[in-house]
Amino acid sequence: MKISTRGRYAFRMMIDLAKHYNEGFISLKDISTRQNISKKYLEQIIPFLNRGGLLYANKGHTGGYQLAKPPSQITVREILESAEGSLAPVSCMEQNPNLCENCQGCLTLPIYKGLYQVMLDYLNGITLQDVLEGQTGNEYSI
Repeated sequence: MKISTRGRYAFRMMIDLAKHYNEGFISLKDISTRQNISKKYLEQIIPFLNRGGLLYANKGHTGGYQLAKPPSQITVREILESAEGSLAPVSCMEQNPNLCENCQGCLTLPIYKGLYQVMLDYLNGITLQDVLEGQTGNEYSI
């Protein structure tokens, strides 16, 4: 699995909103400036995060965006799945039930399932609050 630019930028945007969680609605312009991401690109990311139930939006003069839940209740998995869709390491695992004709006798599928579970457990175990506090499971560093 490779995380796309959309996924990386969505994550950065959510971290920015977490840093400013108690400041009310944050303008996209402010996020764009702080994160050095074009406002136009952030506008394209917002619908994905909205569908994931991760953001509140407010229009008008005091408009902007804020997290729909406290940073301690939003996991990295939620953010990446909202932005990327499936995080499955192989396409056949995106279907439930698995419709691959080789599924029953596939010797590699258990490896991919194990990889997927480890990845989900890891990403589920890290919240935005953990990221802000630097507690991101660094024991896995490369």
